[in-house]
Amino acid sequence: MGFAPGQLIIHRNVHRGRIAWVRPARVVADDERGLLVWVARGTPVAGEVAADGRGLRSMPFAEWIEQGPYRLAEGTWAGPPVLKFLPVGARHSVWWFRDEAGEFRGWYVNLEEPGVRWDDGELAGVDIVDQDLDIVVLPDRSWEWKDEGEFTERLGYPDHYWVRDEAAVWAEGRRVLKQVEAGEFPFDGTWVDFTPDPAWTPPLALPRGWDRPPAVS
Repeated sequence: MGFAPGQLIIHRNVHRGRIAWVRPARVVADDERGLLVWVARGTPVAGEVAADGRGLRSMPFAEWIEQGPYRLAEGTWAGPPVLKFLPVGARHSVWWFRDEAGEFRGWYVNLEEPGVRWDDGELAGVDIVDQDLDIVVLPDRSWEWKDEGEFTERLGYPDHYWVRDEAAVWAEGRRVLKQVEAGEFPFDGTWVDFTPDPAWTPPLALPRGWDRPPAVS
């Protein structure tokens, strides 16, 4: 299932069968290396919140488990635009972040289960399961782990957490760090000066079908 350059697709994160966040994105490329997408500033998005409107990161995980009913709150991608690369078959994605002036400020390695694609005809997308542990990589390729505390906390609730193999997550992170330190693709300067097609304006609203059932559990 391939996507066409310029196609608007839906990138979603799923937690135990529930949609956790939704981000429409433009396809930059989809080839033997993987899927490259662009999320523009002002893109309509959605994220899961508890009944009181707080998100997962606003409370201890034990409290989040007790909250409900959960719902998806719609909003807008207010931060700088981001380029995301999902390598074929990999248990991570790589994001290119920029500052307010549009200058490249570093990579973000998002550890996640391999994406599962779906296509409903009028709308298509890719669903992932974010594994929470991440790596921040600066332009000089110095790096640090991110969200270790959240990862450790949530592992203490295996009946509710979506990460099933802690060792596999750490192993993938260490594998990617070897690429980082060696300056291998995609940490070799590729796409740091990427400029999107000016016609890729964000949609006015989340496309119909954005909340269809997840393709992953």
